[in-house]
Amino acid sequence: MTTTEWLTIGELADRAGVATSALRFYEDKGLIESERTAGNQRRYARSALRRVALLRAAQAVGLSLSEAADALETLPHDRTPNKGDWQRLSRSWRRRLDDQIADLELLRDELTDCIGCGCLSLRSCAIFNPKDTVSDHGAGARYLLGDEKSPLHR
Repeated sequence: MTTTEWLTIGELADRAGVATSALRFYEDKGLIESERTAGNQRRYARSALRRVALLRAAQAVGLSLSEAADALETLPHDRTPNKGDWQRLSRSWRRRLDDQIADLELLRDELTDCIGCGCLSLRSCAIFNPKDTVSDHGAGARYLLGDEKSPLHR
């Protein structure tokens, strides 16, 4: 690559909208790669911009760093990902994102009603969760976690 195809850590940070410490973290985790100059300064290929953009997008929608790392592993390391690579990656996340959207819609729709957490803090809990029976299924908002609602709560 010619020098114009390489970005310094500061240039990549500015272009990607992240701190240089985030880039060093991503590199430590093997999510992006750099070359070193004779003076031991990092230089990144321009394709690192897309990889960082993917990491930021994944974080913005609540995907874990592990999920983002798995996705990055499917991208080519020897060339800049093309449209087909990105389409394949997005299809792999579709189910996960659809599930997340469904969970958020359920939270939105159920939040003003009893969410089945077993807290007994709402007056209606005595009807929908008598004697705190939902807590037998575990801690947390059990209905939002996928537990079956009682017939009275439907």
